[in-house]
Amino acid sequence: MTTWLSAGILFTFAAIALILFRWGNIRCVGVTPVKTFTFIAILFTSGLDVGLIMFPLTEFAGYADLATSPEYTFTNPLAIEFGFWAFLIWGFYFLTCFYFCVIEPRVKFFEIPLIKLINNVVIIGTCAFTAYLLLTNLPWYLPSLGDGESIISSFYLIVFLVIAAAVYSSTSIRYVRLLSLATTWLFIALIALMFSGAFFSEGSSISEFATTVSLLGGYFGNIHEFVLPLNDYHEFYLYWWFAWSIMIGQFTARFVGGLRTYQVLVAMLVFPSIPIAIWFTVLYYYSANGLETAGFYNIAMAIVGITFVINSLDSLIRLYTDNLNLSVSRLGTIKYFVGNLAALSVLTLLFKLDFLQIQWVGAVVIGLFFTCFGYILLSKYKAVNEIDSSPKENELDFNKIELIK
Repeated sequence: MTTWLSAGILFTFAAIALILFRWGNIRCVGVTPVKTFTFIAILFTSGLDVGLIMFPLTEFAGYADLATSPEYTFTNPLAIEFGFWAFLIWGFYFLTCFYFCVIEPRVKFFEIPLIKLINNVVIIGTCAFTAYLLLTNLPWYLPSLGDGESIISSFYLIVFLVIAAAVYSSTSIRYVRLLSLATTWLFIALIALMFSGAFFSEGSSISEFATTVSLLGGYFGNIHEFVLPLNDYHEFYLYWWFAWSIMIGQFTARFVGGLRTYQVLVAMLVFPSIPIAIWFTVLYYYSANGLETAGFYNIAMAIVGITFVINSLDSLIRLYTDNLNLSVSRLGTIKYFVGNLAALSVLTLLFKLDFLQIQWVGAVVIGLFFTCFGYILLSKYKAVNEIDSSPKENELDFNKIELIK
């Protein structure tokens, strides 16, 4: 599995380099272009899930335990956490976003029936994994509902209601956009809340934030260390990012609003990384200084984490139902709602029973990468080589919108 993952990573970065060399300055326009801030909000909230909120406080201590994990000795726990979540690995999303925006309309690889089926199984499985992560982390963040360790019936009910809310939100693209923007602002508010609690309290100062954030230099000074898996846990993260990559690229590609290719890459690497960096710095300060988060802060994090899950799930539900022609207009609202709710609830339980693993899903995605590349070389090389712009119909529609403005 490690060799397969490493091959997938090296292929991904080689493909990014090729795209920048060959098409670095063309304008990327999706089928539903939006303003850049809206695009970034959709990317950020769709491309991340509850793990961003709920994992760090449970992981810093493990990264600091160098006796157990000596592979982390090259930098500090904050840099490790940032490296697992931000900057370089958002290149995975850039690759797939560019592909679905510019190349796939000419290649139509993902319209091949078998490939379409596999892709949508990947999307559905990853949706369920997202719900499973929420389920397994709720005992830590809401210990008042249980003993802080066991998953009780209340947590199953919360996750069931979250899935139901996401399915309902997916019934209209308007809900998806509004929820993306709302989740972004809610996350910013959470950062501000916990930032003030850490650095404006008695015994703290804003200078301590600057000292803590400087630890992120340990990531950028050792960025090469994060390319290939450091250990099994890093491997889990990388497979997890691969599992998300195709579906996030497929979803966000429709919203690109005229940015040049290199600008899309910069936007994807930099803009999501800024709030992640601030958020992780705040959380690391709480962890390193033994500041208590139980009670109000944990509840606030759980609420924001739940909105992330709803936002991620509704985007992905919308994607696979569109791909499989299982839309509300075709099935009717009740059948659409009940069918998706039942399928995702069952798959979430299968992850809980260890019947499914996200690493398997990521491995399948890497296989799709290689298969798509081979298909282009064998059947669509000329069509891809002649690409010099986004699809003409997208360009025309975008130009009409710009003229109206």
